[in-house]
Amino acid sequence: MQVGQRILDATCGSRMIWFNKENPDVIYMDNRQLTEILCDGRVLNIKPDVVADFQDMPFEDETFYLVVFDPPHLTKAGKESWLAKKYGVLSKNWQEDLRGGFRECMRVLKPNGVLIFKWNETQVPLKEVLSCFDQKPLFGNRRAKTHWLVFMKN
Repeated sequence: MQVGQRILDATCGSRMIWFNKENPDVIYMDNRQLTEILCDGRVLNIKPDVVADFQDMPFEDETFYLVVFDPPHLTKAGKESWLAKKYGVLSKNWQEDLRGGFRECMRVLKPNGVLIFKWNETQVPLKEVLSCFDQKPLFGNRRAKTHWLVFMKN
């Protein structure tokens, strides 16, 4: 980690949500690296700064001011499908995976740090996901099936 990196994207994938995909304030983390030409000819690049699982992050407690947690939201997708490659797929124990990921995100946040959580309800309703967490979001926003929620570390 370099001085000045105040933000962690714990599940960066191809960095789709970022306006600046090379933001020097951000450590981009994912559990995989991948370069793939998709069926429509576009190139999918998943090239994190740190390769690690969101349930076991290699960072000290209270390291970041802001953490972005946009985990895979699919429980069913073919292993070689473009959806699986682009977004990843949750395990059969997705509730435990998300619970562990949320705890890790909170662990690496500084006191009063902010967690931005993104979820798409295509296969799992948000209500089921939120039941995995031990705190409620402060507020959020919904666009179609995608939710953006804000949490603060107590």
